[in-house]
Amino acid sequence: MKHLGLPDVRVDVGRNYRPALNVIEHVATRRGDTERGPQVRMRSSEARMRLLESGELAWVKGPRRQELAVLLVDDSIPDASVILRDIAGVAISEGVTVVKPDLDNPPPRVG
Repeated sequence: MKHLGLPDVRVDVGRNYRPALNVIEHVATRRGDTERGPQVRMRSSEARMRLLESGELAWVKGPRRQELAVLLVDDSIPDASVILRDIAGVAISEGVTVVKPDLDNPPPRVG
């Protein structure tokens, strides 16, 4: 009797699931401001999907560059949206991805 191999139906959502988020507001600070530096604010449900917690560093990858920013959870922000502070190269209404940095593995060698 022949056994038919079943296809693998598991879904790997760990590294490959990176839905884009819309930038609804961009805040630029000045030199004398008390609160400064790169920051990304998003809903707790969006952060949980990306395995992030408030206060952690996260990669914000925009269309022109990527930057590390501190995550702040704010449930007043709509779903699939973020508010960015002091992150260059991103404009309002552009899509960005926010991912947890992989600090356990060394970066891949090039060349």
